Amino acid sequence: MTEVSTNALFPETFQGTAADIAGQIGLMWELIKAPLIVPLLRAAVYICLAMELMLFIERLYMGIVIVLVKLFMKKPDKRYKWEPMRDDLEIGNEGFPMVLVQIPMFNEKEVYKISIGAACNLSWPSDRLVIQVLDDSTDPLIKDLVEKECLRWANKGINIRYQIRENRGGYKAGALKEGLKRDYVKDCEYVVIFDADFRPEPDFLRRAIPFLVHNSEIALVQGRWRFVNANECLLTRMQEMSLDYHFTVEQEVGSSTHAFFGFNGTGGVWRIAAINEAGGWKDRTTVEDMDLAVRASLKGWKFLYLGDLQVKSELPSTFKAFRFQQHRWSCGPANLFRKMVMEIVRNKRVNIWKKFYVIYSFFFVRKIIAHMVTFFFFCVVLPLSLLVPEVEIPTWGAIYIPCIITTLNSVGTPRSIHLLFYWILFENVMAFQRTKATFIGLLEAKRANEWVVTEKLGDALKNKEKTKQTKKPRGSLFGDRILPQELGFAVFLFFCGCYDVLYGKSQYFLYIFLQVITFTIAGFGYIGTIVPS
Repeated sequence: MTEVSTNALFPETFQGTAADIAGQIGLMWELIKAPLIVPLLRAAVYICLAMELMLFIERLYMGIVIVLVKLFMKKPDKRYKWEPMRDDLEIGNEGFPMVLVQIPMFNEKEVYKISIGAACNLSWPSDRLVIQVLDDSTDPLIKDLVEKECLRWANKGINIRYQIRENRGGYKAGALKEGLKRDYVKDCEYVVIFDADFRPEPDFLRRAIPFLVHNSEIALVQGRWRFVNANECLLTRMQEMSLDYHFTVEQEVGSSTHAFFGFNGTGGVWRIAAINEAGGWKDRTTVEDMDLAVRASLKGWKFLYLGDLQVKSELPSTFKAFRFQQHRWSCGPANLFRKMVMEIVRNKRVNIWKKFYVIYSFFFVRKIIAHMVTFFFFCVVLPLSLLVPEVEIPTWGAIYIPCIITTLNSVGTPRSIHLLFYWILFENVMAFQRTKATFIGLLEAKRANEWVVTEKLGDALKNKEKTKQTKKPRGSLFGDRILPQELGFAVFLFFCGCYDVLYGKSQYFLYIFLQVITFTIAGFGYIGTIVPS
């Protein structure tokens, strides 16, 4: 009976030993391909095409809306009440509301002077402004430098406070929350947050605060980020393209149509009463800024984005820093979506259309689908389809729609249009890390609450030549530079590309080999600025 069953399940070529191992593997592949691989891969293609269409419709909707906004919608100062803040000789500075400036820091040796100096130079009456440096640094030398810088400005008559905590509980959210508890903050109506690398123009408050003063329903005025080091390297150029689309389109559309968008964590002014009504800062995810924005929106507050209110900042220029940042930015929203989706559904203070926008467009498509379809379709399903000719991917799904989506994504940075193809390859590489982080957030797995402060270089690169001879510790090479997962994908894609050259007819190997090169460059860490230790 056993002999009959074995002969029925396996051909005679599998009986005994075989000299041609490759032939045996090929035969086994043929046995499982038709009943198992083809149906699974075909289902994966349909799922990816469905996700791609969702992303395409969302991008097309955003594109149409932004065109209509630019052509027909009034400027923010015409849509809302806005009057400039004026000095009054009779009442003095009493006409200016009390404003708190919070600057959270953590071992910011390279940029602490820049951010503190920019905040202290804000054009606002000194007796109506409190600058709060929230220093969570663990390096005693850096803490001493920051404190001395605060004392230097205090001696010039600036109302600046240096605050430290006993521990880093809650990270940035914990520092901001602790800062609002100080006695001298009780008279402040508004709080503006600047991360340690942000450099606001002196008139920032005079342009933003009037929207809050004259429109009681507005909780947040968000400014746009501009990047002082966008031309530093190819990595910063790629980031500029992605972030410019976010600010030029996503934030503008959210502000104009729904009065809701995700707070960017810095470069924005909050009404303190709105923060308190929403429940204050929470550290349950790594996107405390988005968490607060969603909760405030569910309370009925409106947000305003000002595209011409620009704040200079720094992009992470090392690949290691960028990967940590992208993990936090991808994992956090997915984890917040898991925690808040039912709260949004049950909320009775916002209309159904706004709920749909927040759940579907803001969270599901932009924070989850966009990462997954980029990775699974172009780095897994499309290459695998080259090994299984029975599964066909329609040209519109593999070429036409992705090209339209990419073109729509490029509208924010027309100066980098010539880098568009490399940007696609780079985004596909980063989609792997973002997809992994998204699953970690959705499943609330290990690293879901990992918080690594993004490294800033400030003016450190100006001294790069002086430190050129400094040697890196030997132990840092593998962990910091060589990335086995990216190199593994390079090998997989190379195999698929070679198979397509030998047996395929699709010509996709041209794209596959370019993607192999990009994964390899990333795998060996040759992206971005390499700073000597």
